[in-house]
Amino acid sequence: MLILFVAALVLFATEWLPVDVTALCLLGALLLLGLLTPAEAFAGFGSDTVLTLASLFILTQVLLRAGVIEWIGAALTRRVRSAPRLLRAMLGTVAGISAFTSNTATTAVFLPVVSGVSRRAGLPASRVLMPLAFASILGGTVTVIGTSTNLVVSGALPASGLRPLEFFELAWVGVPVAVAGLLYLFFVAPRLLPARDAAIEDTLRPYLADLTVAPGSPLIGQTLRGSNLGRDHGLTVVSVGRAGQMIYAPGADFRLEEGDRLAAEGPSERILAGRTHLGMVSRSEQKLQEERPDEARPGDARLFEVVVLPGSPLLGRTLRESRFRERYGCSVLALHRRSRTEAHLGRVRVQVGDVLLLQGPAERVAALGESLAVLGDLTEQQRDLRRAPMALLLFLGAVVAGAAGLLPLGVAVVVAVALALALRLISPEEAYRSVEWPVIVLVACMLAFGGAFEDTGAAKLLTGALSGVLAPLGPYGLLGGLFAVTVALTQPMSNQAAALVMLPLAIGTAQALGYDPRPFVVGITIAASNSFITPLEPSCMLVYGPGRYTFLDFVRVGLGLTLLTFVVSMLVIPLVWPFQAP
Repeated sequence: MLILFVAALVLFATEWLPVDVTALCLLGALLLLGLLTPAEAFAGFGSDTVLTLASLFILTQVLLRAGVIEWIGAALTRRVRSAPRLLRAMLGTVAGISAFTSNTATTAVFLPVVSGVSRRAGLPASRVLMPLAFASILGGTVTVIGTSTNLVVSGALPASGLRPLEFFELAWVGVPVAVAGLLYLFFVAPRLLPARDAAIEDTLRPYLADLTVAPGSPLIGQTLRGSNLGRDHGLTVVSVGRAGQMIYAPGADFRLEEGDRLAAEGPSERILAGRTHLGMVSRSEQKLQEERPDEARPGDARLFEVVVLPGSPLLGRTLRESRFRERYGCSVLALHRRSRTEAHLGRVRVQVGDVLLLQGPAERVAALGESLAVLGDLTEQQRDLRRAPMALLLFLGAVVAGAAGLLPLGVAVVVAVALALALRLISPEEAYRSVEWPVIVLVACMLAFGGAFEDTGAAKLLTGALSGVLAPLGPYGLLGGLFAVTVALTQPMSNQAAALVMLPLAIGTAQALGYDPRPFVVGITIAASNSFITPLEPSCMLVYGPGRYTFLDFVRVGLGLTLLTFVVSMLVIPLVWPFQAP
Protein backbone atom coordinates (compact mmCIF):
# COMPACT_ATOMS: atom_id res chain seq x y z
CA MET A 1 0.00 0.00 0.00
CA LEU A 2 2.84 2.40 0.82
CA ILE A 3 4.51 1.58 -2.52
CA LEU A 4 1.28 2.48 -4.31
CA PHE A 5 1.06 5.65 -2.24
CA VAL A 6 4.53 6.79 -3.30
CA ALA A 7 3.89 5.81 -6.92
CA ALA A 8 0.67 7.86 -6.91
CA LEU A 9 2.51 10.87 -5.48
CA VAL A 10 5.15 10.68 -8.21
CA LEU A 11 2.60 10.29 -11.02
CA PHE A 12 0.37 13.08 -9.70
CA ALA A 13 3.34 15.42 -9.37
CA THR A 14 4.93 14.68 -12.77
CA GLU A 15 1.62 14.24 -14.66
CA TRP A 16 3.32 11.62 -16.81
CA LEU A 17 -0.24 10.34 -17.07
CA PRO A 18 -3.36 12.51 -16.76
CA VAL A 19 -4.51 12.66 -13.13
CA ASP A 20 -7.74 10.76 -13.82
CA VAL A 21 -5.83 8.00 -15.60
CA THR A 22 -3.40 7.78 -12.67
CA ALA A 23 -6.35 7.48 -10.28
CA LEU A 24 -7.94 4.73 -12.40
CA CYS A 25 -4.64 2.83 -12.55
CA LEU A 26 -4.38 3.13 -8.78
CA LEU A 27 -7.89 1.78 -8.37
CA GLY A 28 -7.12 -1.10 -10.75
CA ALA A 29 -3.99 -1.99 -8.77
CA LEU A 30 -5.97 -2.04 -5.52
CA LEU A 31 -8.48 -4.42 -7.09
CA LEU A 32 -5.87 -6.74 -8.62
CA LEU A 33 -3.91 -6.94 -5.37
CA GLY A 34 -7.06 -7.74 -3.40
CA LEU A 35 -6.73 -4.64 -1.23
CA LEU A 36 -10.28 -3.62 -2.14
CA THR A 37 -13.40 -5.55 -3.06
CA PRO A 38 -15.26 -4.44 -6.20
CA ALA A 39 -18.08 -3.04 -4.04
CA GLU A 40 -15.60 -0.95 -2.01
CA ALA A 41 -13.69 0.19 -5.09
CA PHE A 42 -16.74 1.38 -7.01
CA ALA A 43 -18.68 2.86 -4.10
CA GLY A 44 -17.03 6.25 -4.65
CA PHE A 45 -18.70 6.65 -8.04
CA GLY A 46 -22.10 6.57 -6.37
CA SER A 47 -21.20 8.69 -3.37
CA ASP A 48 -23.12 11.85 -2.55
CA THR A 49 -19.86 13.81 -2.89
CA VAL A 50 -19.48 12.84 -6.55
CA LEU A 51 -23.15 13.48 -7.35
CA THR A 52 -23.05 16.86 -5.58
CA LEU A 53 -19.89 17.83 -7.44
CA ALA A 54 -21.33 16.88 -10.84
CA SER A 55 -24.56 18.75 -10.09
CA LEU A 56 -22.66 21.90 -9.09
CA PHE A 57 -20.74 21.83 -12.38
CA ILE A 58 -24.09 21.74 -14.22
CA LEU A 59 -25.68 24.50 -12.11
CA THR A 60 -22.69 26.75 -12.75
CA GLN A 61 -23.17 26.22 -16.49
CA VAL A 62 -26.88 27.04 -16.11
CA LEU A 63 -25.91 30.40 -14.58
CA LEU A 64 -23.43 31.03 -17.39
CA ARG A 65 -25.91 30.17 -20.15
CA ALA A 66 -28.49 32.49 -18.61
CA GLY A 67 -25.92 35.30 -18.55
CA VAL A 68 -26.27 35.87 -14.79
CA ILE A 69 -22.56 36.35 -14.12
CA GLU A 70 -22.08 38.53 -17.21
CA TRP A 71 -25.08 40.62 -16.13
CA ILE A 72 -23.40 41.26 -12.78
CA GLY A 73 -20.22 42.37 -14.56
CA ALA A 74 -22.20 44.65 -16.89
CA ALA A 75 -24.09 46.18 -13.92
CA LEU A 76 -20.79 46.96 -12.19
CA THR A 77 -19.43 48.55 -15.36
CA ARG A 78 -22.48 50.82 -15.65
CA ARG A 79 -22.50 51.93 -12.01
CA VAL A 80 -18.79 52.48 -11.28
CA ARG A 81 -17.15 54.99 -13.63
CA SER A 82 -13.71 55.28 -12.04
CA ALA A 83 -11.60 52.59 -13.70
CA PRO A 84 -9.32 51.85 -10.68
CA ARG A 85 -12.35 51.60 -8.37
CA LEU A 86 -14.12 49.46 -10.96
CA LEU A 87 -11.21 47.02 -11.10
CA ARG A 88 -11.21 46.67 -7.33
CA ALA A 89 -14.98 46.25 -7.27
CA MET A 90 -14.70 43.55 -9.90
CA LEU A 91 -12.04 41.65 -7.96
CA GLY A 92 -14.27 41.74 -4.87
CA THR A 93 -17.25 40.62 -6.95
CA VAL A 94 -15.24 37.80 -8.49
CA ALA A 95 -14.25 36.59 -5.02
CA GLY A 96 -17.87 36.72 -3.89
CA ILE A 97 -19.21 34.87 -6.92
CA SER A 98 -16.54 32.16 -6.79
CA ALA A 99 -17.58 31.38 -3.19
CA PHE A 100 -20.63 29.70 -4.74
CA THR A 101 -19.57 28.79 -8.29
CA SER A 102 -16.57 27.36 -10.10
CA ASN A 103 -13.64 29.76 -9.84
CA THR A 104 -12.47 28.68 -13.30
CA ALA A 105 -15.81 29.60 -14.88
CA THR A 106 -15.90 32.91 -13.02
CA THR A 107 -12.41 33.79 -14.24
CA ALA A 108 -13.32 32.87 -17.82
CA VAL A 109 -16.43 35.09 -17.81
CA PHE A 110 -14.70 38.13 -16.27
CA LEU A 111 -11.49 37.82 -18.32
CA PRO A 112 -12.61 39.92 -21.33
CA VAL A 113 -14.45 42.38 -19.06
CA VAL A 114 -11.44 43.02 -16.81
CA SER A 115 -9.16 43.20 -19.85
CA GLY A 116 -11.37 45.89 -21.34
CA VAL A 117 -11.50 47.90 -18.11
CA SER A 118 -7.71 47.78 -17.78
CA ARG A 119 -7.38 49.04 -21.36
CA ARG A 120 -9.74 51.91 -20.56
CA ALA A 121 -7.74 52.78 -17.45
CA GLY A 122 -4.49 52.73 -19.38
CA LEU A 123 -3.18 49.84 -17.27
CA PRO A 124 -1.25 46.91 -18.78
CA ALA A 125 -3.42 43.80 -18.63
CA SER A 126 -0.64 41.94 -16.82
CA ARG A 127 -1.34 44.19 -13.80
CA VAL A 128 -4.93 42.97 -13.45
CA LEU A 129 -5.36 39.49 -14.96
CA MET A 130 -3.30 37.60 -12.37
CA PRO A 131 -5.18 39.35 -9.53
CA LEU A 132 -8.40 38.27 -11.26
CA ALA A 133 -7.39 34.60 -11.11
CA PHE A 134 -6.13 34.92 -7.53
CA ALA A 135 -9.36 36.65 -6.41
CA SER A 136 -11.43 33.77 -7.77
CA ILE A 137 -9.25 31.26 -5.86
CA LEU A 138 -9.53 33.29 -2.63
CA GLY A 139 -13.32 33.32 -2.87
CA GLY A 140 -13.40 29.55 -3.10
CA THR A 141 -12.27 29.23 0.54
CA VAL A 142 -15.49 30.71 1.96
CA THR A 143 -18.10 27.94 1.51
CA VAL A 144 -18.08 24.18 1.22
CA ILE A 145 -19.11 24.47 -2.46
CA GLY A 146 -16.57 27.21 -3.23
CA THR A 147 -14.20 24.68 -4.77
CA SER A 148 -14.42 21.00 -5.54
CA THR A 149 -11.55 20.52 -3.05
CA ASN A 150 -13.70 21.72 -0.14
CA LEU A 151 -16.52 19.40 -1.16
CA VAL A 152 -14.17 16.44 -1.58
CA VAL A 153 -12.64 16.93 1.87
CA SER A 154 -16.09 17.23 3.41
CA GLY A 155 -17.23 14.03 1.70
CA ALA A 156 -14.15 12.11 2.86
CA LEU A 157 -14.49 13.02 6.56
CA PRO A 158 -17.27 10.52 7.51
CA ALA A 159 -14.97 7.61 6.55
CA SER A 160 -12.66 8.77 9.36
CA GLY A 161 -15.48 9.13 11.86
CA LEU A 162 -15.71 12.93 11.55
CA ARG A 163 -18.75 15.00 10.62
CA PRO A 164 -18.71 16.70 7.20
CA LEU A 165 -17.95 20.39 6.89
CA GLU A 166 -20.95 22.63 7.37
CA PHE A 167 -21.90 24.89 4.49
CA PHE A 168 -20.40 28.09 5.94
CA GLU A 169 -18.00 26.49 8.42
CA LEU A 170 -14.93 27.46 6.40
CA ALA A 171 -16.12 31.09 6.28
CA TRP A 172 -14.64 31.69 9.76
CA VAL A 173 -11.18 31.45 8.22
CA GLY A 174 -12.10 31.85 4.54
CA VAL A 175 -13.48 35.39 4.89
CA PRO A 176 -10.39 36.76 6.75
CA VAL A 177 -8.13 35.02 4.23
CA ALA A 178 -10.12 36.46 1.30
CA VAL A 179 -10.16 39.99 2.76
CA ALA A 180 -6.43 39.96 3.53
CA GLY A 181 -5.73 38.47 0.09
CA LEU A 182 -7.80 41.13 -1.71
CA LEU A 183 -5.98 43.91 0.15
CA TYR A 184 -2.71 42.33 -0.99
CA LEU A 185 -4.00 42.25 -4.58
CA PHE A 186 -5.14 45.89 -4.36
CA PHE A 187 -2.01 47.47 -2.89
CA VAL A 188 0.97 45.08 -3.06
CA ALA A 189 0.55 42.90 -6.16
CA PRO A 190 0.52 45.85 -8.65
CA ARG A 191 4.04 46.77 -7.49
CA LEU A 192 5.29 43.24 -8.16
CA LEU A 193 3.54 42.55 -11.45
CA PRO A 194 5.20 43.23 -14.81
CA ALA A 195 3.85 45.78 -17.28
CA ARG A 196 2.91 43.86 -20.41
CA ASP A 197 0.05 44.39 -22.85
CA ALA A 198 -2.63 41.72 -23.17
CA ALA A 199 -2.50 39.08 -25.84
CA ILE A 200 -6.19 38.29 -25.59
CA GLU A 201 -7.16 40.37 -28.61
CA ASP A 202 -4.70 38.44 -30.77
CA THR A 203 -6.85 35.33 -30.53
CA LEU A 204 -10.25 36.95 -31.14
CA ARG A 205 -11.78 36.84 -34.62
CA PRO A 206 -13.52 40.17 -35.41
CA TYR A 207 -17.01 39.79 -36.90
CA LEU A 208 -19.28 42.25 -38.68
CA ALA A 209 -22.87 42.07 -37.44
CA ASP A 210 -26.08 43.80 -38.55
CA LEU A 211 -27.89 44.80 -35.33
CA THR A 212 -31.09 46.83 -34.97
CA VAL A 213 -31.81 49.02 -31.93
CA ALA A 214 -35.01 47.47 -30.56
CA PRO A 215 -37.81 49.27 -28.65
CA GLY A 216 -36.85 49.73 -25.00
CA SER A 217 -33.13 49.45 -25.68
CA PRO A 218 -30.94 51.41 -23.22
CA LEU A 219 -29.08 52.74 -26.28
CA ILE A 220 -32.00 54.90 -27.42
CA GLY A 221 -31.11 58.58 -27.03
CA GLN A 222 -27.47 57.79 -26.21
CA THR A 223 -24.52 59.10 -28.17
CA LEU A 224 -21.93 56.58 -29.31
CA ARG A 225 -19.57 58.03 -26.71
CA GLY A 226 -22.17 57.82 -23.95
CA SER A 227 -23.24 54.29 -24.88
CA ASN A 228 -19.69 53.00 -24.27
CA LEU A 229 -20.18 50.40 -27.00
CA GLY A 230 -16.45 50.28 -27.64
CA ARG A 231 -15.07 50.89 -24.18
CA ASP A 232 -17.30 48.55 -22.16
CA HIS A 233 -18.75 46.18 -24.76
CA GLY A 234 -15.90 45.72 -27.25
CA LEU A 235 -18.00 46.75 -30.28
CA THR A 236 -17.00 49.21 -33.01
CA VAL A 237 -19.81 50.87 -35.00
CA VAL A 238 -18.58 51.20 -38.59
CA SER A 239 -21.84 52.51 -40.09
CA VAL A 240 -25.47 53.23 -39.23
CA GLY A 241 -28.53 52.79 -41.45
CA ARG A 242 -31.43 55.17 -40.75
CA ALA A 243 -34.50 55.99 -42.86
CA GLY A 244 -32.94 54.50 -45.99
CA GLN A 245 -29.70 56.47 -45.59
CA MET A 246 -26.27 55.06 -44.72
CA ILE A 247 -24.00 56.98 -42.35
CA TYR A 248 -20.41 55.75 -42.53
CA ALA A 249 -17.94 56.08 -39.63
CA PRO A 250 -20.37 58.01 -37.39
CA GLY A 251 -18.73 60.36 -34.88
CA ALA A 252 -18.64 59.98 -31.11
CA ASP A 253 -21.50 62.51 -30.74
CA PHE A 254 -23.84 60.61 -33.08
CA ARG A 255 -27.09 59.96 -31.19
CA LEU A 256 -28.80 56.58 -31.60
CA GLU A 257 -32.53 56.17 -32.21
CA GLU A 258 -34.96 53.27 -32.14
CA GLY A 259 -34.79 51.29 -35.37
CA ASP A 260 -31.21 52.27 -36.24
CA ARG A 261 -29.37 49.46 -38.02
CA LEU A 262 -25.80 49.29 -36.77
CA ALA A 263 -22.98 47.62 -38.65
CA ALA A 264 -21.00 46.64 -35.55
CA GLU A 265 -17.63 44.90 -35.47
CA GLY A 266 -16.29 42.82 -32.58
CA PRO A 267 -15.54 39.28 -31.35
CA SER A 268 -18.39 36.77 -31.47
CA GLU A 269 -18.87 36.69 -27.69
CA ARG A 270 -19.08 40.50 -27.57
CA ILE A 271 -21.68 40.57 -30.37
CA LEU A 272 -23.74 37.91 -28.62
CA ALA A 273 -23.44 39.75 -25.30
CA GLY A 274 -24.47 42.98 -27.02
CA ARG A 275 -27.66 41.37 -28.28
CA THR A 276 -28.39 40.18 -24.76
CA HIS A 277 -27.56 43.23 -22.65
CA LEU A 278 -28.09 46.20 -24.99
CA GLY A 279 -31.51 45.51 -26.45
CA MET A 280 -30.34 44.93 -30.02
CA VAL A 281 -31.69 42.30 -32.39
CA SER A 282 -30.31 40.64 -35.50
CA ARG A 283 -32.49 41.42 -38.52
CA SER A 284 -31.66 38.06 -40.11
CA GLU A 285 -32.65 36.19 -36.95
CA GLN A 286 -35.93 38.14 -36.71
CA LYS A 287 -36.90 37.31 -40.27
CA LEU A 288 -36.10 33.62 -39.84
CA GLN A 289 -38.31 33.45 -36.75
CA GLU A 290 -41.14 35.15 -38.69
CA GLU A 291 -40.76 32.83 -41.68
CA ARG A 292 -40.12 29.54 -39.80
CA PRO A 293 -41.32 29.91 -36.20
CA ASP A 294 -41.31 26.13 -35.62
CA GLU A 295 -37.65 25.80 -36.61
CA ALA A 296 -36.34 28.98 -34.99
CA ARG A 297 -37.19 28.54 -31.35
CA PRO A 298 -34.32 30.18 -29.40
CA GLY A 299 -34.01 27.27 -27.00
CA ASP A 300 -33.43 24.81 -29.84
CA ALA A 301 -31.15 26.92 -32.02
CA ARG A 302 -27.46 26.11 -32.29
CA LEU A 303 -24.66 28.55 -33.02
CA PHE A 304 -21.92 27.61 -35.49
CA GLU A 305 -18.95 29.12 -37.28
CA VAL A 306 -18.75 28.07 -40.95
CA VAL A 307 -16.27 29.01 -43.67
CA VAL A 308 -17.18 29.63 -47.33
CA LEU A 309 -15.37 27.19 -49.65
CA PRO A 310 -14.41 27.55 -53.34
CA GLY A 311 -17.27 26.71 -55.66
CA SER A 312 -19.94 27.85 -53.22
CA PRO A 313 -23.10 29.26 -54.86
CA LEU A 314 -22.84 32.15 -52.38
CA LEU A 315 -19.69 33.60 -53.97
CA GLY A 316 -20.03 37.08 -55.44
CA ARG A 317 -23.59 37.49 -54.14
CA THR A 318 -25.06 39.13 -51.07
CA LEU A 319 -26.84 36.95 -48.53
CA ARG A 320 -30.14 38.42 -49.67
CA GLU A 321 -29.44 37.67 -53.33
CA SER A 322 -28.48 34.09 -52.55
CA ARG A 323 -31.68 33.63 -50.47
CA PHE A 324 -29.59 32.20 -47.64
CA ARG A 325 -32.40 31.83 -45.10
CA GLU A 326 -34.69 30.08 -47.58
CA ARG A 327 -31.94 27.77 -48.83
CA TYR A 328 -30.32 26.77 -45.53
CA GLY A 329 -32.94 27.54 -42.85
CA CYS A 330 -30.36 29.44 -40.76
CA SER A 331 -29.81 33.08 -39.94
CA VAL A 332 -26.42 34.76 -40.43
CA LEU A 333 -25.66 36.76 -37.30
CA ALA A 334 -22.24 38.03 -38.35
CA LEU A 335 -19.45 37.73 -40.91
CA HIS A 336 -15.67 37.74 -40.51
CA ARG A 337 -13.32 38.82 -43.29
CA ARG A 338 -9.61 39.59 -43.18
CA SER A 339 -10.13 42.99 -44.80
CA ARG A 340 -12.50 45.34 -42.99
CA THR A 341 -15.77 46.27 -44.69
CA GLU A 342 -17.88 49.34 -44.00
CA ALA A 343 -21.09 47.94 -45.48
CA HIS A 344 -24.02 46.45 -43.63
CA LEU A 345 -24.09 42.68 -43.48
CA GLY A 346 -26.93 42.41 -45.99
CA ARG A 347 -24.90 44.33 -48.61
CA VAL A 348 -21.62 42.40 -48.29
CA ARG A 349 -20.79 40.16 -51.27
CA VAL A 350 -19.53 36.82 -50.03
CA GLN A 351 -15.94 35.79 -50.82
CA VAL A 352 -13.93 32.58 -50.43
CA GLY A 353 -12.66 32.28 -46.87
CA ASP A 354 -15.38 34.39 -45.28
CA VAL A 355 -16.42 32.99 -41.90
CA LEU A 356 -20.13 33.17 -41.08
CA LEU A 357 -21.67 33.03 -37.62
CA LEU A 358 -24.84 30.97 -38.13
CA GLN A 359 -27.79 30.32 -35.85
CA GLY A 360 -30.31 27.61 -36.59
CA PRO A 361 -31.46 24.05 -35.85
CA ALA A 362 -28.66 21.49 -35.63
CA GLU A 363 -30.09 19.38 -38.44
CA ARG A 364 -30.11 22.38 -40.77
CA VAL A 365 -26.46 23.17 -40.00
CA ALA A 366 -25.53 19.53 -40.55
CA ALA A 367 -27.10 19.70 -44.04
CA LEU A 368 -25.21 22.78 -45.25
CA GLY A 369 -23.54 20.83 -48.04
CA GLU A 370 -20.02 20.90 -49.41
CA SER A 371 -19.92 24.64 -50.09
CA LEU A 372 -19.74 25.54 -46.39
CA ALA A 373 -17.50 23.85 -43.82
CA VAL A 374 -18.33 23.93 -40.10
CA LEU A 375 -15.42 25.27 -38.02
CA GLY A 376 -16.94 24.91 -34.57
CA ASP A 377 -19.99 24.92 -32.33
CA LEU A 378 -20.31 28.15 -30.32
CA THR A 379 -23.76 27.44 -28.88
CA GLU A 380 -22.57 27.73 -25.30
CA GLN A 381 -21.52 31.36 -25.91
CA GLN A 382 -25.16 32.35 -26.27
CA ARG A 383 -26.79 34.07 -23.32
CA ASP A 384 -30.53 34.40 -22.67
CA LEU A 385 -31.29 36.91 -19.92
CA ARG A 386 -34.97 35.95 -20.00
CA ARG A 387 -33.96 32.75 -18.25
CA ALA A 388 -31.68 34.47 -15.74
CA PRO A 389 -34.30 34.92 -12.95
CA MET A 390 -35.29 31.24 -13.03
CA ALA A 391 -31.65 30.08 -13.22
CA LEU A 392 -30.70 32.30 -10.28
CA LEU A 393 -33.77 31.18 -8.30
CA LEU A 394 -32.88 27.50 -8.75
CA PHE A 395 -29.26 28.04 -7.76
CA LEU A 396 -30.07 30.17 -4.71
CA GLY A 397 -32.85 27.76 -3.72
CA ALA A 398 -30.42 24.83 -3.73
CA VAL A 399 -27.78 26.79 -1.80
CA VAL A 400 -30.24 28.06 0.84
CA ALA A 401 -31.87 24.64 1.25
CA GLY A 402 -28.47 22.99 1.69
CA ALA A 403 -27.00 25.70 3.93
CA ALA A 404 -30.06 25.88 6.19
CA GLY A 405 -30.28 22.10 6.53
CA LEU A 406 -33.73 21.94 4.97
CA LEU A 407 -32.38 19.29 2.59
CA PRO A 408 -29.05 17.51 2.34
CA LEU A 409 -26.86 19.55 -0.02
CA GLY A 410 -26.59 16.65 -2.46
CA VAL A 411 -30.37 16.30 -2.65
CA ALA A 412 -30.86 20.06 -3.09
CA VAL A 413 -28.45 20.40 -6.02
CA VAL A 414 -29.65 17.22 -7.77
CA VAL A 415 -33.26 18.47 -7.58
CA ALA A 416 -32.15 21.87 -8.91
CA VAL A 417 -30.41 20.19 -11.87
CA ALA A 418 -33.52 18.11 -12.60
CA LEU A 419 -35.68 21.26 -12.62
CA ALA A 420 -33.16 23.10 -14.83
CA LEU A 421 -33.34 20.27 -17.36
CA ALA A 422 -37.15 20.07 -17.16
CA LEU A 423 -37.46 23.84 -17.68
CA ARG A 424 -35.00 23.63 -20.60
CA LEU A 425 -32.57 26.08 -19.03
CA ILE A 426 -29.88 23.73 -20.31
CA SER A 427 -29.92 20.80 -22.70
CA PRO A 428 -28.97 17.30 -21.51
CA GLU A 429 -26.03 17.27 -23.94
CA GLU A 430 -24.67 20.56 -22.62
CA ALA A 431 -25.22 19.43 -19.03
CA TYR A 432 -23.06 16.35 -19.59
CA ARG A 433 -20.40 18.44 -21.34
CA SER A 434 -20.25 20.90 -18.44
CA VAL A 435 -19.23 18.20 -15.95
CA GLU A 436 -15.46 18.03 -15.46
CA TRP A 437 -15.24 14.26 -15.75
CA PRO A 438 -11.51 13.99 -14.95
CA VAL A 439 -12.24 15.58 -11.56
CA ILE A 440 -15.18 13.22 -10.99
CA VAL A 441 -13.04 10.15 -11.79
CA LEU A 442 -10.16 11.42 -9.64
CA VAL A 443 -12.40 12.04 -6.63
CA ALA A 444 -14.26 8.73 -6.88
CA CYS A 445 -11.03 6.73 -7.17
CA MET A 446 -9.24 8.61 -4.40
CA LEU A 447 -12.17 8.12 -2.02
CA ALA A 448 -11.71 4.38 -2.49
CA PHE A 449 -7.94 4.75 -2.10
CA GLY A 450 -8.44 6.60 1.19
CA GLY A 451 -10.52 3.73 2.52
CA ALA A 452 -7.86 1.17 1.57
CA PHE A 453 -5.15 3.38 3.07
CA GLU A 454 -6.95 3.22 6.41
CA ASP A 455 -8.05 -0.44 6.28
CA THR A 456 -4.63 -1.87 5.45
CA GLY A 457 -2.95 -0.06 8.35
CA ALA A 458 -0.72 1.99 6.03
CA ALA A 459 -2.14 5.25 7.37
CA LYS A 460 -1.57 4.14 10.96
CA LEU A 461 2.03 3.16 10.21
CA LEU A 462 2.81 6.43 8.43
CA THR A 463 1.06 8.64 10.97
CA GLY A 464 2.87 6.83 13.78
CA ALA A 465 6.19 7.73 12.20
CA LEU A 466 5.07 11.33 11.63
CA SER A 467 3.86 11.60 15.22
CA GLY A 468 7.32 10.83 16.57
CA VAL A 469 8.87 13.52 14.41
CA LEU A 470 6.22 16.22 14.86
CA ALA A 471 5.31 15.70 18.54
CA PRO A 472 8.05 18.08 19.82
CA LEU A 473 6.71 20.87 17.60
CA GLY A 474 3.40 21.09 19.47
CA PRO A 475 -0.01 21.72 17.86
CA TYR A 476 1.02 24.98 16.16
CA GLY A 477 4.08 23.32 14.69
CA LEU A 478 1.97 20.39 13.48
CA LEU A 479 -0.62 22.72 11.89
CA GLY A 480 2.09 24.80 10.23
CA GLY A 481 3.94 21.72 8.99
CA LEU A 482 0.84 20.11 7.50
CA PHE A 483 -0.18 23.43 5.91
CA ALA A 484 3.26 23.89 4.33
CA VAL A 485 3.43 20.31 3.01
CA THR A 486 -0.06 20.59 1.51
CA VAL A 487 0.83 23.89 -0.19
CA ALA A 488 3.96 22.26 -1.60
CA LEU A 489 2.01 19.25 -2.90
CA THR A 490 -0.78 21.29 -4.44
CA GLN A 491 1.64 23.17 -6.71
CA PRO A 492 2.61 20.21 -8.95
CA MET A 493 -0.54 18.08 -8.45
CA SER A 494 -4.27 18.76 -8.47
CA ASN A 495 -5.77 20.39 -5.40
CA GLN A 496 -8.16 17.50 -4.83
CA ALA A 497 -5.39 14.90 -4.99
CA ALA A 498 -3.19 16.88 -2.59
CA ALA A 499 -6.03 17.23 -0.09
CA LEU A 500 -7.03 13.57 -0.26
CA VAL A 501 -3.41 12.43 0.12
CA MET A 502 -2.83 14.63 3.18
CA LEU A 503 -6.21 14.16 4.87
CA PRO A 504 -5.71 10.68 6.42
CA LEU A 505 -2.17 11.61 7.49
CA ALA A 506 -3.38 14.77 9.24
CA ILE A 507 -6.28 13.04 10.99
CA GLY A 508 -4.19 10.07 12.07
CA THR A 509 -1.29 12.17 13.32
CA ALA A 510 -3.57 14.52 15.26
CA GLN A 511 -5.38 11.63 16.93
CA ALA A 512 -2.10 9.89 17.78
CA LEU A 513 -0.89 13.05 19.53
CA GLY A 514 -4.18 13.59 21.35
CA TYR A 515 -5.37 16.63 19.37
CA ASP A 516 -8.77 17.33 17.86
CA PRO A 517 -8.39 16.60 14.09
CA ARG A 518 -10.79 19.40 13.08
CA PRO A 519 -8.33 22.35 12.99
CA PHE A 520 -5.86 20.30 10.97
CA VAL A 521 -8.58 19.26 8.49
CA VAL A 522 -9.51 22.92 8.02
CA GLY A 523 -5.85 23.88 7.60
CA ILE A 524 -5.34 21.28 4.88
CA THR A 525 -8.53 22.37 3.11
CA ILE A 526 -7.42 26.02 3.02
CA ALA A 527 -3.86 25.09 2.05
CA ALA A 528 -5.00 22.85 -0.81
CA SER A 529 -6.65 25.83 -2.51
CA ASN A 530 -3.52 27.98 -2.27
CA SER A 531 -2.25 27.36 -5.80
CA PHE A 532 -0.70 30.80 -6.14
CA ILE A 533 3.00 30.01 -6.58
CA THR A 534 2.72 28.29 -9.97
CA PRO A 535 0.35 28.86 -12.92
CA LEU A 536 -0.86 25.24 -12.91
CA GLU A 537 -4.24 26.01 -11.31
CA PRO A 538 -6.92 26.15 -14.11
CA SER A 539 -7.88 29.75 -13.24
CA CYS A 540 -4.22 30.77 -13.49
CA MET A 541 -3.79 28.97 -16.80
CA LEU A 542 -6.66 31.03 -18.25
CA VAL A 543 -4.76 34.27 -17.66
CA TYR A 544 -1.23 32.92 -18.25
CA GLY A 545 -1.25 33.50 -22.01
CA PRO A 546 -3.42 36.65 -22.27
CA GLY A 547 -1.34 38.37 -19.56
CA ARG A 548 1.94 37.33 -21.20
CA TYR A 549 3.16 36.06 -17.84
CA THR A 550 6.21 33.97 -17.11
CA PHE A 551 6.49 31.19 -14.54
CA LEU A 552 8.57 33.44 -12.29
CA ASP A 553 5.85 36.12 -12.30
CA PHE A 554 3.61 33.72 -10.40
CA VAL A 555 6.41 32.83 -7.98
CA ARG A 556 7.14 36.50 -7.26
CA VAL A 557 3.50 37.51 -6.65
CA GLY A 558 2.06 34.22 -5.42
CA LEU A 559 4.67 33.55 -2.77
CA GLY A 560 3.74 36.65 -0.79
CA LEU A 561 0.03 35.85 -1.05
CA THR A 562 0.68 32.28 0.10
CA LEU A 563 2.65 33.51 3.13
CA LEU A 564 -0.13 35.96 3.99
CA THR A 565 -2.72 33.17 3.75
CA PHE A 566 -0.53 31.00 5.98
CA VAL A 567 -0.20 33.70 8.65
CA VAL A 568 -3.94 34.50 8.71
CA SER A 569 -4.83 30.81 8.86
CA MET A 570 -2.39 30.14 11.71
CA LEU A 571 -3.93 33.02 13.70
CA VAL A 572 -7.61 32.26 13.03
CA ILE A 573 -7.89 28.45 12.91
CA PRO A 574 -6.87 27.75 16.55
CA LEU A 575 -9.28 30.43 17.78
CA VAL A 576 -12.29 28.89 16.00
CA TRP A 577 -11.30 25.22 16.18
CA PRO A 578 -9.27 24.62 19.40
CA PHE A 579 -6.57 21.96 19.29
CA GLN A 580 -8.02 20.21 22.34
CA ALA A 581 -11.56 18.89 21.93
CA PRO A 582 -13.95 20.22 24.61
